[in-house]
Amino acid sequence: MEHTKLFETIDRLSDEYVRFLLDICNIESPTDHKAGVDAVGTYFAERARARGWKVEYHEEAVAGNVVAITMCADAPGTPIALSGHMDTVHPIGSFGTPAAYIGDGKLYGPGATDCKGGIVAAFLAMAALEDCGFSDRPVMLLLQSDEENSSRFSEKRTIGYICEKAKDAAAFLNCEGHIRGYLCLARKGILRYQFRVFGKAVHSSKCDEGVSAIAEAAHKILELETYKDKDWGITCNCGLIEGGTAENSVPAECVFTADLRVSDEADARLAEELVQRVAQTSYIEGSRCEVVLKSKRVPMEYTERNVALLARMNEVFSAVGLPTVEGRRRHGGSDAADATAYGIPAIDNMGVTGEYIHSVGEYMEICSLAESAKRIAAVTAYL
Repeated sequence: MEHTKLFETIDRLSDEYVRFLLDICNIESPTDHKAGVDAVGTYFAERARARGWKVEYHEEAVAGNVVAITMCADAPGTPIALSGHMDTVHPIGSFGTPAAYIGDGKLYGPGATDCKGGIVAAFLAMAALEDCGFSDRPVMLLLQSDEENSSRFSEKRTIGYICEKAKDAAAFLNCEGHIRGYLCLARKGILRYQFRVFGKAVHSSKCDEGVSAIAEAAHKILELETYKDKDWGITCNCGLIEGGTAENSVPAECVFTADLRVSDEADARLAEELVQRVAQTSYIEGSRCEVVLKSKRVPMEYTERNVALLARMNEVFSAVGLPTVEGRRRHGGSDAADATAYGIPAIDNMGVTGEYIHSVGEYMEICSLAESAKRIAAVTAYL
């Protein structure tokens, strides 16, 4: 297949797929809104069926349903797996009405970069490949439904299904947001713990006789917050806290959540030891604490197979006139970590370029949709 024709086809289709992206960004789909996530999946499924592609579902009761789309399902070659997530982070209405809009060469809206832009780019790449007569290998687009909470709603069944579908793939290309010049080879894992601190309630006029659960929680938070390794070690952020019932009462209970980032499983064990030590230490006599692991995302560790995959991809990029890239590590988690742990060659950040993800100012650069699709199509066709 001539890459010039392939890239020209992507450019020709690009405007249509910008409208596609605008449509699905206007379908608000926070992780806890199953109907919204499923509506995004249905939109993709209908577009895929219109092209004659195979569509399968992994259904969930609480999380959205995973959608698995396969082009050239009966082709003889080794499959390529493209992946990204449909869920977003903000409550419905946070972005106003409409939720998404276009201006100044950018598309603004929930998930524009993280990660709806990436999965639309993948669909665009598949459509262009088909229009150019590609039939060498199966190409899967695996649409995750509860990535933003580390697959907690599905108790890991969604990402487990995706990894099982992709287990024989030559490459797992995850379509999180792209930074020009770089692709991701390693990511931190994420451990989220909930601390529930108990004290003794009394009237605030007799506060010396009480035990403040908030004060005890504050000691624990300050201890945890000292872990801020700027390089590649353990970090901790305590970003959510709730406690007390009245301003004139010593609080009997306080709950907070700690988000710890770890570079490998050895760090994960150290983080667990840290959490247990802090939970079991009573900084104020008479207090006690219970701690539970809310969710866990494995780290994406450096592997020889991922390094080798990136090297082969750079050979492809060079051959077709696309910029080569460097491997980089990222501090956020993603499904590429699970694929790597599953033994699948994986590269992350194959999606679109944008800014301010996880904020109401999130946007993607419209020109990056075609750029992303060309990278994905080139790897799929020529790897």
